[in-house]
Amino acid sequence: MNLNLTGHHIEITPAMRDYVTSRLIRVMRHVDYVIDINVILSVEKLRQKAEANVHVPGKDIFVEADGSDMYVSIDNLVDKLDRQILKHKEKNESHRNIGVLKNRDVEQPE
Repeated sequence: MNLNLTGHHIEITPAMRDYVTSRLIRVMRHVDYVIDINVILSVEKLRQKAEANVHVPGKDIFVEADGSDMYVSIDNLVDKLDRQILKHKEKNESHRNIGVLKNRDVEQPE
């Protein structure tokens, strides 16, 4: 997994980097293979914004969240990302199992 963390109008501190990394571990447990993750943390006046672009095989997932505090924004981002990745995983598993279910209904010749 390749993690790119970028700050826009904000300096990324080691504490922020560790916090983002520790929170993304929760998301990684749902997916077998992640190509890379791009996270952008930005500040616009009173709005703290976090964006993530996750590249998994078969799909690119983009999520953004904002809040009054950067750590709250990161938490919201990870929650949204977790839901999106679970949704993608469930779709892939259901499509994979459709072929198995179709073949099971076919009677075997004797």
